[in-house]
Formats: sequence, structure tokens, C-alpha cells
Amino acid sequence: MATIPVAHHTIHEPEVGHSASGHSGRHKKSLWDRKIVRQALLDSFRKLNPRTMMRNPVMFCVEIGSIITTVLLFRDISSHLTSFRFDLQITLWLWFTVLFANFAEAMAEGRGKAQADTLRRAKSETLAHRLLTNEKTEDVPSSQLRAGDIVFVSAGELIPGDGDIVDGVASVDESAITGESAPVIRESGGDRSAVTGGTRVLSDHLRIKITSNPGETFLDKMIALVEGAERQKTPNEIALNILLAGLTVIFLLAVATLQPFAIYSSAPQTVFVLVSLLVCLIPTTIGGLLSAIGIAGMDRLVQHNVLAMSGRAVEAAGDVDTLLLDKTGTITFGNRQATEFIAAPGVTAGQLADAAQLSSLPDETPEGRSIVVLAKERYGLRGRELEEMNVEFVPFTATTRMSGINVGGSAIRKGAAEAVAAFVVERGGKVPKEVTEVVETIARAGGTPLVVARDNQVLGVIQLKDIVKGGMRERFTQLRTMGIRTVMITGDNPLTAAAIAREAGVDDFLAEAKPKDKMDLIKREQAQGKLVAMTGDGTNDAPALAQADVGVAMNTGTQAAKEAGNMVDLDSNPTKLIEIVEIGKQLLMTRGALTTFSIANDVAKYFAIIPAMFAGVFPVLNKLNIMHLRTPESAILSAVIFNALIIIALIPLALRGVNYRALQASALLQRNLLLYGVGGIIIPFIGIKLIDILITAIHLV
Repeated sequence: MATIPVAHHTIHEPEVGHSASGHSGRHKKSLWDRKIVRQALLDSFRKLNPRTMMRNPVMFCVEIGSIITTVLLFRDISSHLTSFRFDLQITLWLWFTVLFANFAEAMAEGRGKAQADTLRRAKSETLAHRLLTNEKTEDVPSSQLRAGDIVFVSAGELIPGDGDIVDGVASVDESAITGESAPVIRESGGDRSAVTGGTRVLSDHLRIKITSNPGETFLDKMIALVEGAERQKTPNEIALNILLAGLTVIFLLAVATLQPFAIYSSAPQTVFVLVSLLVCLIPTTIGGLLSAIGIAGMDRLVQHNVLAMSGRAVEAAGDVDTLLLDKTGTITFGNRQATEFIAAPGVTAGQLADAAQLSSLPDETPEGRSIVVLAKERYGLRGRELEEMNVEFVPFTATTRMSGINVGGSAIRKGAAEAVAAFVVERGGKVPKEVTEVVETIARAGGTPLVVARDNQVLGVIQLKDIVKGGMRERFTQLRTMGIRTVMITGDNPLTAAAIAREAGVDDFLAEAKPKDKMDLIKREQAQGKLVAMTGDGTNDAPALAQADVGVAMNTGTQAAKEAGNMVDLDSNPTKLIEIVEIGKQLLMTRGALTTFSIANDVAKYFAIIPAMFAGVFPVLNKLNIMHLRTPESAILSAVIFNALIIIALIPLALRGVNYRALQASALLQRNLLLYGVGGIIIPFIGIKLIDILITAIHLV
């Protein structure tokens, strides 16, 4: 046993912030990574198990047809039928159709499993220093920790399990989880108190209260979700599966009742031809790719370092009507920045900038730094060595509401208008009316005015603004085009909130917002039948995150927030909510586009197979052979081959998703019908004809 040292509240490693873009250091795997492809090929055969195939009614029907033709093929061998060569090729391509569909799903799962393997490497058995009642510790394996245990972690050690910091502040390396090499600060008592098992403390000491039992940690959940072990079909997937199963039953009945008519017409068909017709008519393309599309949608979120707790959350993101966005850190940078120097009468802007920069050189706040930078950019003023100028720094206090310097017998001050005005009047000066008007104008516009004075003379005003992030107005315009309403949430007064809302281009704002106000707003929107998305990181955000249809919790936030949301952003970048909505819409667009293509591409198969089956008895049906396919056998085989190959051809599209465009729903529908509907009709005609030419040239039929 050991006695616990006192936790020092000193940080040796500075925190480096995440990039604004929100992209992580996690490397994106190539679509055709050799290891993944090799494993997917093996899994394609493993998935032939009928119990596995039954989850996909369309492909299960194809597998049953393949089994029937395989059994009949062995009968052909013993009977020495002349059609053996044709029957063999049909049987092989039917099996290829099933294997290609399995391969598509296995590829999507393989990419997730590869990411899960990376996470699993971060999950290792570690030695934990568990705190005892007598303030001593005992060393136990991390697998023996239970929720409620208190552990002590020193610099250089791995955090043994998920928990909340109860004492201490430290720099933590979370690269095993987020892929981001920059360390982050974790401390007790705030919204940055949650820590994840498998991350490493880089400095100081922490006391952590474990919040999860073995097998229930955040890393365990990530691994299960990423590799698809806990993936459940979404309501949309279930509905589409029912539709596809219904179409399959209809076509099965149609093909089954076709044989009596064929016999009556003296054109009886073989089982091989009937199974080929069935497989070509049922929606095998979307049936084979549907599962891969859903898995790939969650995979794209993981590539953006967002963990979705369910596929339903991803779909809900695609259907969102209202986005609730916190102003600070999401719409604005969160630090007020100097944007303009407005000189008083009789003073040049250069003189004001010089005095403002001098008073700000010792000021290490973001506002002070921005004043120095603005003076340098606008007027070429360089920083000066204060030690050589023999200056006295006057720090800001809540009482004086000013800061500045005393240099060369002069006192330069900058601060709140009332405080600087009192400073000037005390020295026998007065505040020009023009300066007072400028101060009021800036305040009405939502900015912060800082007045600068030298002794008894007011030099002018510095305008500070909470800077809106670049490109936000354009992104909000795109969202508006898509029918999504944006609402800015802020604690600012209504005047300031309205000014920033106008500049950012949001549709509405909620000023002076409290946690209950967020909840009430979400309920009002949902009462109107709208889906709502929001982000949060604090315990006070948990009720709203749980109420929202898409609740994105920040990984830096509290355990309560992460448990309440249905997504976790590992980069803790609130702006990423917009990207999550785009990924959700891309998933829905991909599923819709491939469903349209799958149904449309059946048209060409009618023109290939129906004439081949009955043109001998009804010569008039030769007019349907608009592709001029050589023989009935080549026509049927070409249609079956195309039906199989199109699944492989569309795997990249299913995994990557269709190109996302910020368009209205009607425009997207029109575009998809034109591209995937008309394209789905035309491409099979070309493909089947080319296959017919090829197999005829090499004498396969």
C-alpha cells in the first residue's frame, strides 16, 4: 500500500486546441485496403449460412434459387443433357450474385472492424491504484474496478477506466480515442471533468471516481458499435426491407404461375430459366447493398470522429428540421476581437492605435492581443520592449474596469466608457459628444466599446466584437435551401444576440437562454412535428440532449451529457453538428438513389429475358428484342451476369455515398430521378448488350 501524494494544480503541458475544421488525426483507410478485401472475401462465404441470409429476404431468395439449380445441375451430369454448359454458367452466376452481395456487406463491416481493432489496442489491462478508506491505495487490475471506486492516477500512467475527476487538474493524451495528438486539459468540478479509460495522464495527479463497470466502458461501447456488433436496423431500413420482401413475393408468384401458361403455349421453361427470370426481376441490387449502405453511413461518422449510438440517430440527422446551435464556439470564436479604431475629434486614427497598442502590450488576454495585432496590421505599428521604456503596468480590476500603462509621465488607460470618462474628468478633461455617440452605436450593434484616453484627453474608441467564424453565413444559407431552420442559443442580451444573429445569417435566436429555455424550445419544435438537433457538454445540457432527436455530446463534457446524447463528438467541436446533418442526409440520399436505380434497371431485363423465353412460340415478341441479342441462351445469361456485376460496380458508391449537395427536397428528387432513374434504365441496355457480344465472341453459349 502507498500513501497518496497531494495533487498539484500545475500544468506542464499546454493544451493545443483542435482545428476549426474538426478533422481528427485518425487516418482514413483506402476503400480497397488489401487486408479488408481479403477478410471480406472470406466473410462472403461465411455469410452463406442460411440463418445469416434469412435477415435479407431478397438475397435469401436468390440463395434458395442457387441451391435448387445446383441440385438440378448434378442431375444434368448424370443425365448428360446438352444444356449442361448453359445451366452450369447460370448456376455459377447465381452464386456469384449472392457472394457479391455478401462481399458488399463484409467490406462495410471490415472497415468498421479495422477501426475497432485500433481501439481494441488502446484497451489494455492496466494496474489501478484504488483508494482505500484510510487514504492509502492498493494496486488492483483495472478489470476489478467497479462503478463508485476512487482511483489515483499519476503522470505517465494510463487511466484505468471511465470516470469523473473528483480532485486535480492535468494534461491528458486522448490520441488513443480521438486520433488527435494534442493533449487536453481535464479538471475537477466543471464540464471538462470526464475522462476515458485507456487515455494517458501527461502531467500532475488526478483522483478519479469510476463510473462504469468492466465491459460497459466508453471504449467497449465504441468497439461494439464501430464493428457493427450492436447495429440494429433502423425504421427506414425495416420499412424498405418489407417493401423489397413484398416485391420479391409478387415476382415469385408471377414466375411460379408463368410455367402453366408456358406449358399451355407449348413453350415449357426449365427451372434454370425460371430462376434466372426471378433473380433478374426481384430488386437484388438494393437488396444486396442495403446493409452496406447503413453500415457505411455510421463508418463515415466515425471517420469524422463522431460516434453514433444507433443507426436511427444517423437517419434522424438526415431528417432534421431545426438546428439549435450555441453561439460561443459554434457560430463565433468565443473571444472578442478588436475590429476597428474610431478616433475622437482632433485625434488621428494612428495616434489612437499607437496609444491602444501601448496600453495592450502587457495585456495577455485575447482582447488585448487582438488590439496589438490590429494596430500592427492597419498602421504597421510594431511591438516595443516595455522594459527599455521604463513603464508601469496597471492591471484590470473589477473595481476600476480599466487597464493601461504609465509611461514618460503620461497615463494611458483603456476600458469601459464610464470608467475612462471618470478617469478623464478627474484630471480636468471631458468626453466629446461624438465619442459618447460612437459608444452607444457600438453597444446597440452588439459590440463592446473600449474607450482609450491619455491623461485628460479621450483619444477614441476601440470596437470589440465576438467574431463570427468564416463561411458560417454561407453554410446557414445552404441549410436554409435544404429546408433546415437554424436557431442560435446564447446567454447574451437580446440586443447583442440580434446583432450577431443578423451577421451570422441564422433564422432565429434565443437570448438570455437558460437550460430550461432550451428544453422548452425543443419541445415546442417537436410539438409541430419537427426533428431537432443540438450539441451540449455540461450536466445542465443533459435533459435537452436527451429530449432532442439528435443530441451530440462533446467528448470533453460530463459523463451525464455523454449518456444523455445519442452521438458523441470525440473532437468536441460544436460546429461539426452541421457536418453530422450533411452525413445523415447523404445516407438517406444514397439509399434512395440506389433503390431508384435498382428498380429502374429491371426494365432492360424484361426486354432481354421475355423474348428469349417465348419468341419461338410467339414470333411477334422478337420486336421486344431491341438490343438484338444473339440467341435466347446468350440473352438470359447476359441478363444474369449483368445482374451480378452491377452489385460489385456499385459497392464504391454504397460505401462512399452519393455526392452531397445542398438542394431542396424537390430538386434532389428531380436530380436523383434523372441520374439514377433514367440512368438505371439506360445503363443495363448498354451493359447487357456488351456482355452478349463478349460471351458470344468467346463461345460461352
